[in-house]
Amino acid sequence: MKKLILASNNQGKLAEFQFLFDKANLGISIIPQGKLGIADADESGLSFVENAIIKARHASSASGLPALADDSGLCVPVLGNFPGIYSARYASLNGVGEKGDDGANNQTLLAKLQPFFEKGEMVEAFFVCVLALVRHADDPLPMIAQGLWRGQILKEPMGEHGFGYDPLFWLPEFNKTSAQLQKSEKNAISHRGQALDKLIAHLKQGEFDRL
Repeated sequence: MKKLILASNNQGKLAEFQFLFDKANLGISIIPQGKLGIADADESGLSFVENAIIKARHASSASGLPALADDSGLCVPVLGNFPGIYSARYASLNGVGEKGDDGANNQTLLAKLQPFFEKGEMVEAFFVCVLALVRHADDPLPMIAQGLWRGQILKEPMGEHGFGYDPLFWLPEFNKTSAQLQKSEKNAISHRGQALDKLIAHLKQGEFDRL
C-alpha cells in the first residue's frame, strides 16, 4: 500500500480524507504528519492555493514522502470574504482564544455579523477547499483540486456533527446546517468532498503511480 502524508493534524479532516480514499479503493494509506512528529507549516501565503502548496511541500520535505495538504475556510462576502484563509485563527487574530478554537471562531464570526442580523439581512457564505498534492518537496507541478460549497450563516449554532463553522453553515436545500448532516451526506456535497472527488479522479488515472 502506498503512503501519503496528510499535512494536517485536524482529526475531523483526517477522518473525511480517509473515508473518501478508502471508498475510492486506491490502495493509499494516509498518515497524518503529527504521527511522524512533523509540526505545522507557517501558513504565510495570501491565498488558499499558496497555503496548500506551502503545507504540502513542508510535510513532504520533512517526511521524504508524497504529501497532500488541504487549505480551506469560510468566506463571507459582506465581510470582504473574511475569515477566508484565516478561518482557523479568526478568533485569535481578534484577540480571543487560540488558533483552532472552533467555539471562539464561531462566536467571533457571529459578533462581526451582528449588525447585519439586526437589519434582518440574510448572510450568504461559501466554504472553499483547495487540495495540493506534491510527489516530492520540490515538485514543480503540484496536483491542485478545488471545491466550493454555498450556504448561509445562522444567528446561532445548530447541530453536533462536523467541526469548524459547520454549526453555523445553513443549507436551505436540506433545511439543515452542515453540522446536522450525517458524515456520508456531508462528504457527498461539501467543498472538501468536491475537491477530493476531483483529486481522486486524477489518481484513478494513474497519477499516483508516477510519484
